[in-house]
Amino acid sequence: MHIFILKMLEKEEYLNIKETSIQGRYVIPNDIELYIKNGIKTGKVETIGKSVLKVPIKMFVFGTGKKKVLMWSQMHGNETTTTKAVFDLMNFLEGKSTVAQKFLTECSLFIIPMLNPDGAKAYTRVNANKVDLNRDAQDRSEPESRVLRNVYDKIQPDYCFNLHDQRTIYNVGNTEVPASVSFLAPAHDEARTISKTRAISMQLIAAMNKMLQMSIPGRVALYDDAFNANCVGDTFQMLRTPTILFEAGHSPNDYQREETRMHVCKALLEAIRVISYDLINELDKDEYLSIPRNAKQFVDILVRNIQLINKAYEEGTSIGILYEEVLKERTIQFVPRKDQIGELPNCFGHLTYNCLNNNELALIKENKALMKLIL
Repeated sequence: MHIFILKMLEKEEYLNIKETSIQGRYVIPNDIELYIKNGIKTGKVETIGKSVLKVPIKMFVFGTGKKKVLMWSQMHGNETTTTKAVFDLMNFLEGKSTVAQKFLTECSLFIIPMLNPDGAKAYTRVNANKVDLNRDAQDRSEPESRVLRNVYDKIQPDYCFNLHDQRTIYNVGNTEVPASVSFLAPAHDEARTISKTRAISMQLIAAMNKMLQMSIPGRVALYDDAFNANCVGDTFQMLRTPTILFEAGHSPNDYQREETRMHVCKALLEAIRVISYDLINELDKDEYLSIPRNAKQFVDILVRNIQLINKAYEEGTSIGILYEEVLKERTIQFVPRKDQIGELPNCFGHLTYNCLNNNELALIKENKALMKLIL
């Protein structure tokens, strides 16, 4: 593996490129404007269209190489981790390292950090017309959908990176391990056959997985590959462009997703490295097929044996609690909501209490929000 990637696995190296002005879960158009105001030296910025509410949609362009990579983030306005990661990537490209120069010579990188600025400001999945842009690839009823497709048609990219967040519910396979990063080589047909371009997507994912296993072993999974022609990734794969879905997930004790952004940034760098150095043919798509799939077995808080607090429940009853992300005064608050009650034998908790443990029982009783849900 290239020495550059080995160095980037060290957190200290990553911190040299982290864009510290953009942190937390709430990332809005003003953050992009501030980044531009602070100065872009290597790249250039274009306004490629406007949202429903007439907010400009920006695209950053880096490099002059023949290999064209189009990536977009915050298609869903409340999925911000990959947006933070692409700013870190751009900081790397703004540097003067020999690897950055290699990337810029071999590739032309077209980066749309916020496709859905209205949804970003409102912290919603959908746009201002309440349309999920990732289900609008065929109709293209929304201005944001048309902006993306117009850019795609204009530049005719060789690769597409579709950047998203996934919920905290996902684990890797049947393990009690969170899926911190998930990938998908989208299908291009109902049968989910492996075309030449889908195979290339698989090879790139295999490279990123191999790299990530060195820093987060066991915490990479594959997203569901059910075919949906209305999804953008499936559509671009149908158009014979190798496309990769990135899903930024939960890392332990990382609800602000600052750790996960680092893993996504490193994955992006590895994918661009493979493309720049013409290493794709050295990779085996079967390594992609060996990556475990996502499962949905996590809750944010799991409380076992709640009958010791509320006698209305039978012995062995558990409660699974998920956080609802609520925007309040430019801050995302995590409000606990009851998700499921029962024995929950196959459920995992990012935080787990057992009322049979006196110390944990005391902690629960001190937590008014938890007690309200149990009672």
